[in-house]
Amino acid sequence: MLRFTKRADYGLMAIHYIASHQDRGAVSAKRIAEEFGIPPELLAKILQRLSKQRLITSQNGPKGGYALARRPTEITVGQVVRALEGPINIVSCFEDSDCPQIERCNLRRPVQKIQTAISQVLDTMSLAELVADDVPDLLAIR
Repeated sequence: MLRFTKRADYGLMAIHYIASHQDRGAVSAKRIAEEFGIPPELLAKILQRLSKQRLITSQNGPKGGYALARRPTEITVGQVVRALEGPINIVSCFEDSDCPQIERCNLRRPVQKIQTAISQVLDTMSLAELVADDVPDLLAIR
């Protein structure tokens, strides 16, 4: 089954929350952790990675916290997932050229098509779309 890791899941939840509340200023990590029941230590690592990739910024002080580094229309789901997980690969053989099945594999090309489609969806869906609560019509993606 294809699914996001906890880190990607929590990261998307956190950045979505930051984007949803950006009109109220920076959002504290404590507030995000409490809102979603995310372990604070794990959330701190996630926010650090998002900050390192310049998707969010951190602000110190009494009104400190996290804010988006760019407008929500300029940040894609793919950027967030890659910031937290690295390259998006649905199978390991795209990274591992030592696969013992490489000569016999008849799924490499079809899986590449699936990989491309998944990446395209993630790279075209902006944070603004997530915040708008619009669920895209999956049949229209074809």
